[in-house]
Amino acid sequence: MATKTGRPRWALRASAALTLGFLGSLASTCAQARPAAATTPQGDEIAHTVQEGDTLEGLAKAYLAAPRQWPLLQARNKVADPRRLVPGSVVWIPVRLQPAESATVEFVHGTVTAQTRAGDTPAPVAQGGKLEEGTALQVGPDAFVAVKLADGTVVRVQAQSELLLRQLRRRGRAGSLQSVLEMRSGAVESSVPPNAEAFRRFELRTPLAVTSVRGTRFGVAMGESGQTTASVLSGSVAVQSRQPETTGQSSHSSAAAAAMLAPGQGLAVAADGSVGAPRPLLAAPDTSGVPAMLSDAGILAINVPPLPGAARYQAQVAQDADFIQVLRHGSFSDGQLRWKAVEDGRYYLSVRALDDAGIPGVPALLPFVVKTRPVAPLYQQPAPGAVVASGAGELRCTQVPGVAWYRLQVARDAQFTQPVLDEQRLTECRLPLSTLPVGNYFWRAASLLQLPHGPANPVKPADPGGTAGQVDQGPFAPPQPFTVADRPATLSPQSLQTQDGDTTVRVHWPAQPGQRFRLQLAPANDLAFDKVVLDTQLDAPAWTAGNLPAGDYLVRIQVLDPTGLQSDFSPPRQIRVGSGINTGSGLPVSTSSGQPVGRP
Repeated sequence: MATKTGRPRWALRASAALTLGFLGSLASTCAQARPAAATTPQGDEIAHTVQEGDTLEGLAKAYLAAPRQWPLLQARNKVADPRRLVPGSVVWIPVRLQPAESATVEFVHGTVTAQTRAGDTPAPVAQGGKLEEGTALQVGPDAFVAVKLADGTVVRVQAQSELLLRQLRRRGRAGSLQSVLEMRSGAVESSVPPNAEAFRRFELRTPLAVTSVRGTRFGVAMGESGQTTASVLSGSVAVQSRQPETTGQSSHSSAAAAAMLAPGQGLAVAADGSVGAPRPLLAAPDTSGVPAMLSDAGILAINVPPLPGAARYQAQVAQDADFIQVLRHGSFSDGQLRWKAVEDGRYYLSVRALDDAGIPGVPALLPFVVKTRPVAPLYQQPAPGAVVASGAGELRCTQVPGVAWYRLQVARDAQFTQPVLDEQRLTECRLPLSTLPVGNYFWRAASLLQLPHGPANPVKPADPGGTAGQVDQGPFAPPQPFTVADRPATLSPQSLQTQDGDTTVRVHWPAQPGQRFRLQLAPANDLAFDKVVLDTQLDAPAWTAGNLPAGDYLVRIQVLDPTGLQSDFSPPRQIRVGSGINTGSGLPVSTSSGQPVGRP
């Protein structure tokens, strides 16, 4: 959006500024920052301090497209004699008179739009496209764009950032590049290649700061409250603070303070414009525990342990080691890094801790592989930590559509250093455990595909699955523990002690602590227990019945072990329920068929 004067709304409104440059350029930086003795600048201009022998024609040749443009410099600076300039005075060089350059979109991910002129409709940015001076970039959430300038500088614009390519010019027809970028929000990381040209200019401005560098790798970020942070990974730089602007005062006002940032240092510019002292960057987080292969098809999850002094963490996932092709970016309150899943392939992680001032620390860089296809089966049985019966257990998992085989492994340890079972070509996702000794185990399952042959179905080079015609094994599902145990001993008829023949029947049997039981009762002629008259569960190894009709019955018991295992039913034992009617000798009265006489 343009103002009434035609200047873009991106114009710098600095209450303080931060200038970064090589140690050797500090003097020239300060010299160019002296207040002009002529007039105040209009728009984007370069201040040239006149040296002995300078002429407007010579300055036009050095700065502009052709020496014949010197009258334009004369009109701008109101110089009476173009051949006699006063040494120490300032000649303002309008940037608009310099030859224009463009930038190239090296990589784009997500929603990134460009607005070439104020009032134009923002258009999507495409990889390989050209960006002209004055283009405003808007990077959406979960988006990223890398822009390459004409001198090889790579600018990586992070998610939720706004950046204006304010100046893309060249000093003279074939001179050094003059680049000024202006941030309104977000974060930008820049890699400026070393260059011996003394007049090359690269500035990255925020409402509070100007970073001016030559041959270094650094980052600038704006916080929610407006503060600006700068961190330097390589290349010594100078830091220069500037006082708030006042009416009639040049934007090139003299510095109020200066500091040096060595490699591995950073500083913060507060919202009021005050510049903090340089401080060491936090060390790189520990990524030694990050697996070399990640297999979660739902999310991309990476965990790093807490780093002392860290207030937050920033992390990126890219397709290349230079982090030009960034696919995921995020800020996290702890080392639990979470993103939307990415496609199978090889990637690079960059994670750095932020200190209490919001200054990013040294990044930890780590290559890793994402491999989620073909997806692993889901476990069906046994349940996690369950106990299976020795000689009769089975591992079972779901079928996966399109999969050729399944691989099931069993090991004593969760790392599967020495699997005791390893079946690699199962057509069904199940594995009997009849030969597995009693003990504690882990099991895991994976799916296998037959990779297609021929050029019609090429395997992507980035896919770690293998080559065409071979078997592509997907990731194992997470290990799951289980235990193999002997069945509880089946109760023998001799172990049952009964007291029957009376109206009340009592039965008890030996048992182990914690066991429960299931008891069934059937008529004496029902050996198959097809006509069960009682089916109950008991907490103790004893049963008492006092309200059963008189007669003979069969009873059988099943042991319910605390492990979850169940024994077979014991062999049936016959019991008799009496009527309570006895002969004079105390024997129960029976019918001609031998059945107790029923109670009246």
